[in-house]
Amino acid sequence: MTAPILFGAAYSVYTRIARLALHEKDVDYEFREIDIFAAGGPPYSYLRRHPFGRIPALSHDGFDLFETQAICRYVDEGFPGRPLQPASARGRARVAQIIGLLDAYAYRPMVWDIFVERVRKPARGEAQDEAKIAAAAGLAGRCLRVLAGYMGGSPWLIGAGDHPSLADLHAAPMLTHLAAAPEGAALIARHAPIAAWLERMKARASMRATRSPLID
Repeated sequence: MTAPILFGAAYSVYTRIARLALHEKDVDYEFREIDIFAAGGPPYSYLRRHPFGRIPALSHDGFDLFETQAICRYVDEGFPGRPLQPASARGRARVAQIIGLLDAYAYRPMVWDIFVERVRKPARGEAQDEAKIAAAAGLAGRCLRVLAGYMGGSPWLIGAGDHPSLADLHAAPMLTHLAAAPEGAALIARHAPIAAWLERMKARASMRATRSPLID
């Protein structure tokens, strides 16, 4: 088989999630940057892979795939190496639940409403929306409490296993962005298991290999 090609952007949270899965599985892959904000939008060749023009997308031996969750599961199940999902039905369900929680409730407040408002907007000389930051802090804190509750003394989010799962890989880029804002760092510090988990994740070779140009 040829090496898979991942299309995305180094700054993208969801592209980084897919790259983390590839690195954790030790998959040799090619990374191609795509500018979805270019004048005129993404190139037509990319829209054939991702009809909605978002990132990331994966191409492997004529098989095209988009949506981060689908890409990560394909990487885990389609390549040899240490599994990134538990063997039990309950363990896999918990991983899926955490990923769903992160997409539905954590990504927007942590990344857009706290990180972008507090970190990126000042860097661009734009005004910050203090009300948006304050409102997002409550939901972000609730997400952190729920995640910490699943750990049960484990070093990883699903409370089982001796290495990260897809749930950890999904969470790490979001929480790294959150931690870059003072409010986010304070929220994380209130949850000792999550704070320790984040430092553990940051130390992994996969995280170092996929550093974001915006925060790392």
